[in-house]
Amino acid sequence: MGRKADIVLATALALAATSPAHAADGQSISIAQGSLGEASIALGRQAGVSIGMSDQSLARVPTRAVKGRLSVEQALRRLLKDSGAVAQRIDERTWRIVRAPHPAPATRAPVTTAALAPVEQQPVAEIVVTASKRDLPLPRYPGMVDAVDNGAFTSGEAAGGTATLLARIASLSSTHAGSGRNKLFIRAIADSGVVGPTQATTGQYFNDLRLNYAAPDPDLRLYDVGGVEVLEGPQGTLYGAGSLGGIIRIMPNPPNLGETGGQLSMGLAATQHGDPGGDVAATLNLPIVPEKLALRVVGYGVQDGGYIDDVQRDKDDVNRTRTWGGRAALRFAPDDDWTIDLNGLYQEIKADDAQYAAKDVGRLERASGVAQPYSSTYGLVNLRIERQWDNLRFVSSTGYVRQALNESYDATVEKDVPALFRQRNRVNIFSTENRLVRDLDNGLGWILGASYLESSSDLRRSLTSDVFRVVPVQASAIPGVPLYGFGRVATTTGVHNEIKEATLFGEASFEPIRGLVATVGGRWTNSRLSGRAIDPIALLSFAEIARAEAQADRTESVFLPSVGLLTDAIAGMTLYARFQQGFRPGGLAVDDQRIQRFQNDRASTVEVGFRQGVPGRDLVALSGNVAYTEWRDIQADVTDRIGLPTTANIGDGRIYTVEGRIVLRPVPRLTLDGSIIYNDSRLTRPAEFVTTLSYRGQSLTLPNVANLGGRVAFDYRTPVGKDMGLRIGGSARYVGKSRLGVGPILGRTQGDYVDTSLTAALRKGAVELSLSLTNLLDSDGNRFSLGTPFDLSTDYYTPLRPRTVRVGLDFAF
Repeated sequence: MGRKADIVLATALALAATSPAHAADGQSISIAQGSLGEASIALGRQAGVSIGMSDQSLARVPTRAVKGRLSVEQALRRLLKDSGAVAQRIDERTWRIVRAPHPAPATRAPVTTAALAPVEQQPVAEIVVTASKRDLPLPRYPGMVDAVDNGAFTSGEAAGGTATLLARIASLSSTHAGSGRNKLFIRAIADSGVVGPTQATTGQYFNDLRLNYAAPDPDLRLYDVGGVEVLEGPQGTLYGAGSLGGIIRIMPNPPNLGETGGQLSMGLAATQHGDPGGDVAATLNLPIVPEKLALRVVGYGVQDGGYIDDVQRDKDDVNRTRTWGGRAALRFAPDDDWTIDLNGLYQEIKADDAQYAAKDVGRLERASGVAQPYSSTYGLVNLRIERQWDNLRFVSSTGYVRQALNESYDATVEKDVPALFRQRNRVNIFSTENRLVRDLDNGLGWILGASYLESSSDLRRSLTSDVFRVVPVQASAIPGVPLYGFGRVATTTGVHNEIKEATLFGEASFEPIRGLVATVGGRWTNSRLSGRAIDPIALLSFAEIARAEAQADRTESVFLPSVGLLTDAIAGMTLYARFQQGFRPGGLAVDDQRIQRFQNDRASTVEVGFRQGVPGRDLVALSGNVAYTEWRDIQADVTDRIGLPTTANIGDGRIYTVEGRIVLRPVPRLTLDGSIIYNDSRLTRPAEFVTTLSYRGQSLTLPNVANLGGRVAFDYRTPVGKDMGLRIGGSARYVGKSRLGVGPILGRTQGDYVDTSLTAALRKGAVELSLSLTNLLDSDGNRFSLGTPFDLSTDYYTPLRPRTVRVGLDFAF
């Protein structure tokens, strides 16, 4: 059926034109279990009728399998049973699916968060990989993917943001400098734990809009999110630059065109050895013109209590963090074929101090001369337009992102002269993508698209001291930059980088022989890069600056191919092989107060894997993958001789990765999940400066690549009495050993810890009471080794948040 979808469709339409289908006439219908969108297309083809939807969000509603000799009306009635939708007959060959005027309780899930989803699970639909941009069924996606739907998140987990994803996905890792300033890595594609001007290795997306470029993870809270998909990389064909490790796609719940509702959530948390915290959130869905126009608004605030004591300043629990934000979405659906979404989002994170401790001072203690606060502000606006013609779809997404990160580091050289180094990074991104997609049966089809992106970043730096006296010259931590005292600011060299990218891309899947699917794709990108120095210090000559800026101002073109093979000839099993590439453009960085250029890097990955069963549906679901990555001219954020973050090409490397996952469902109410990942990385051709910093003959592993990681988890749901439901879940995740960066100082070991959690939720009607416990063992761990870059000799570490208990209350309306 899959490889002749066009012929089947043409034949069905021809038959429909010559012999009109009658609703009362029985005919042979065979529709697999899946989603309502897939089922309506299949039924339309088999019966020769047209089936539209009033609300495109209905397309994701799970449906049962339907087989037998049935009329169109009978088939629709079976498909829509318990779905909260009904079918309306327009004429002899046209039907329209709309939301039921009085939806069943189960249909409230799209309006509220998943914490209040029914305990009795609905039939599990086939997983559709929407981040593939072609809505591929999971069995026909040639690669590793982790899909977390909204049923996995409680309101407490939504408040955790990226930390919740890290606890659930073994291949995802992060630095832990603090919420809003971390770098995310997928699989083993990691450059270093230091944050500099280089582009991220992991692409992050809010629906179809890119969230970041030359900036860290914005750490958006996951309230009212319908799901998150993580695709392992490279993903260069579909996502372009900055997707070497893969991509993370957050899918917020869209406005519901037919139902008013919402949810209130609140929680109180107590942290052992630290301050209390809490969170509050509200979601409101409001149809303005029923079935045509609707508004959805989300607002939230989260406070994470501090737990680090500063003994030098005699202050307790200094690292408190506050997050607040919200978003609004307006959906306009003028008819069944058009959907127009306007989205806006804003979030602000403020931390009172840094998140690290010093082992030689105490377990959760350090000694700093000054407070080291930081803040992150993030905003976006996005317009998305979609037009549907049966199996042909046009999508246009245009948006603007503004991200600002303000950091500070203790730069004290003499104890009686406390000094503070400030770094401010401003990033602006404008992007637009327009694509035409043809979704055929069973994962076949094609995509053609074009995109344009402009990104600029300003990295500015300064040094100051609040002592009320003249400071001696030798007290300055940065050569050539004075420390005035009296709160006066001295600027130090920064950089401005710009990039403009124009891209054409395409991908197609076809079935040359039955049971074998071939996928071929490519992406051509033309980039114009430029950079310049900001506030250069007097020690720099104009000739040095001009030479570096001339090198940075250039135009280049890159082509990224991809090839995949997949077979499902063995019943219930998928085997696949894939080759794909990814790259990051170069730019300017400050190294020892001098402007230096760093080159493009490029990663090529070959992988083979298998997949058997559907997680959460089948008794046993297995998946595994073996990958080899060759990484050329690796860009890495390192520190210069002063200790400041900079970016350099550290050489060539290679990575072997082995992954495995098993999901068991021994009884319908219990799911067991286990995954493991092993990485073997080497810097095969280190750059000259790396060789100088290392011991002769030393084998260099790539920074921040844990050699071993794994996760085990369980989820149990059961009714309690007539109208109550209980959910209990727990997990334990092991993060193996890794290194912060290159060189003998940044080469210190981090990782090698276990993080644990336990959650219970009791629901009655629209009210849910939850209790969660994290870090059950009250483990210290070592999630990130860098404290202040001006003191690399002290044994700093960033501990896990101590044992924390949270009590939450959710109410849906």
